[in-house]
Amino acid sequence: MNPCKRGMTSSPCLCVLASGSKGNSIYISSGTTSVLFDAGLSGVEIERRMASRGLDPENLDAIVVSHEHADHIRGVGVLARRYGLPVHIAPETTKAATASIGRLPAVIYFSCGRPFAVKDLDIHPFSVSHDAAAPAGFTIRTPSCKIAIATDLGIATGMVRQHLKDCTHLVLEANHDPVMLENGPYPWPLKQRVKGRTGHLSNESAGELLMDIVHDNLAHVVLAHISQQNNTPEMALSVVAARCGKHPVKLSAARQDICCDAIALL
Repeated sequence: MNPCKRGMTSSPCLCVLASGSKGNSIYISSGTTSVLFDAGLSGVEIERRMASRGLDPENLDAIVVSHEHADHIRGVGVLARRYGLPVHIAPETTKAATASIGRLPAVIYFSCGRPFAVKDLDIHPFSVSHDAAAPAGFTIRTPSCKIAIATDLGIATGMVRQHLKDCTHLVLEANHDPVMLENGPYPWPLKQRVKGRTGHLSNESAGELLMDIVHDNLAHVVLAHISQQNNTPEMALSVVAARCGKHPVKLSAARQDICCDAIALL
């Protein structure tokens, strides 16, 4: 790590570096503070994707981990050690992930329901329904925006809706089309897991959730964790868009294979 570069300013933005069952990572910057939410690709690949959008990992201030599944933690240990980054993580997640993450330069524990700060980013973790030790979604307040991350959840509880209701930017799971899942190649136990209460949101469930929380100040929704076997970006966008009504929210779809364009946070 080059200590002279840490703390340099960059443009406030949200960038989904990768999203899907093969790896997830989201970059959020207030302009003075930059954080990775999950690092589920290799360290080299995350660096490559950041570089493709003009983002410098030397400017990262922390990594925040949502849960211990491999597609969310694969690069956490490597990046934390390489850049001297503190990792914010739930104690239960640490226990479940230690063998994969390895030694970390600094660990800062969080609990769902208790906000914490990384410099000028105010982060509020909240519990989600997923088959992990202590899975979390997040709201992140910058000086000008409220971003929410709600992926890897089987159902959208009232508490989830409460946390998302006034966000300006949202990364929302739209994992599968129920018919494609039913007729697709997954074995029956995996199909049951995906559509279960601790699995993943379908397009329809994502649309219903968005219909409940959409408002005129919700500027951009990124549909995420879209299955490559049981969904398509076009199908997810079509189903969810139909629920937005007259609200002028912009919708886009995150991809597994390429980095999304950075979304300016104004």
